[in-house]
Amino acid sequence: MNVSLYIAKRYLRSKSTNNAINFITYIAIAGVILGAGSLFIVLSGFSGLKDFTLQFTSIVDPDLKAEAATGKSFILTPENIESLNKIDAIASYSKTIEERIIIESQDKNALAVVKGVDENFQKVVSIDSVIDHGNWLDQNSNQIVVGWGISNDLSLGVLNFTKNINLYVPKPGKGAITSAKTAFNTVKVINVGVFFINESLNETYVFSSLALARKLLNYKPNQISTIEFKLKAGADVEQTRLQIQNSLGDKVILKNRTQLNDSLYKMLNTENLVVYLIFTLVLIIAFFNVIGSLIMMMLDKKQSLSTLFNIGVTIKDIRQIFFLQGSLMSIIGGIIGILIAFGVTLLQQKFSLVMITPTLAYPIAIEVENFFIVFFTISILGVIASKIASVRITESLVNK
Repeated sequence: MNVSLYIAKRYLRSKSTNNAINFITYIAIAGVILGAGSLFIVLSGFSGLKDFTLQFTSIVDPDLKAEAATGKSFILTPENIESLNKIDAIASYSKTIEERIIIESQDKNALAVVKGVDENFQKVVSIDSVIDHGNWLDQNSNQIVVGWGISNDLSLGVLNFTKNINLYVPKPGKGAITSAKTAFNTVKVINVGVFFINESLNETYVFSSLALARKLLNYKPNQISTIEFKLKAGADVEQTRLQIQNSLGDKVILKNRTQLNDSLYKMLNTENLVVYLIFTLVLIIAFFNVIGSLIMMMLDKKQSLSTLFNIGVTIKDIRQIFFLQGSLMSIIGGIIGILIAFGVTLLQQKFSLVMITPTLAYPIAIEVENFFIVFFTISILGVIASKIASVRITESLVNK
């Protein structure tokens, strides 16, 4: 057995005759355990928040979305449709039209985005699950479904025939506007439902039938803004993406779910990184206790170290003893901290110990990568701290 490792393990297990040194050592180990556990719990909490946030966008985001490469719309030819229908990995797809509009009711108005959808839209996304009041729209009507924010701003009820609701969009063309009445296309609609997804979408979208949106924007029968795809379970997303791209050509750009929420993913990942760095800084401060503990141990074992040096043990080997002791202290403390934190996260998942609201438990997700992140962070910081402490041993210290 390696002599330095053997002595390091003995020093780690044995108590010092000096109670102050024992106390400092216990503080150092406790700091490592609490630091590792706290970092794991925080990372698991952010993983849970990330999943909780993204689950709302995934309700209305398709697996793949084809958008116009140039302009706001493109022409979907019969050949394109025939080619799409031959792709086995596609479970369903929906043609949509999107454009900015003004929605007005009872002298109140708001900017919004109308999204005209066809009858397959409910097969592509689970829109029914976010209808808070009322029902989903009928394709053969002037019905709309608005977000909770728009409904609140305009005081829109469901099936309230006493209020006129109008959608306005500027007419395409050039030259000065001579009359406000002729400058806009307009349609009268009736609100049949209110959806609730998140604050941004609630205050932005108005759903309508594809025919109504086409009429409002004066689109051609085969002119659309996007195609949204739902893939079959187990389908290869990238391979299917290539097949769809070949079917539609260069007139569209295909985006997956991550790309559709690129800014949200970046924000969540940035927040996760910032919190990790802050807790790593706290751990660095905690590892000063490890350095102090090792230095106190060196002073306490000065006579024993002098004996080892006199019988032929090199300064390098003596340094290795305390380097290994500090590394073992950090790694073992890190593992204990991770196990304790793992137990706490399991308890939170099962018994909802911490609540955000009376009915909503704080979301937490246990991910394998968080185990490795915490373990390697603790191990690397422990090795660095042990190296800093071990180099304090010099020949003048042990040869007295």
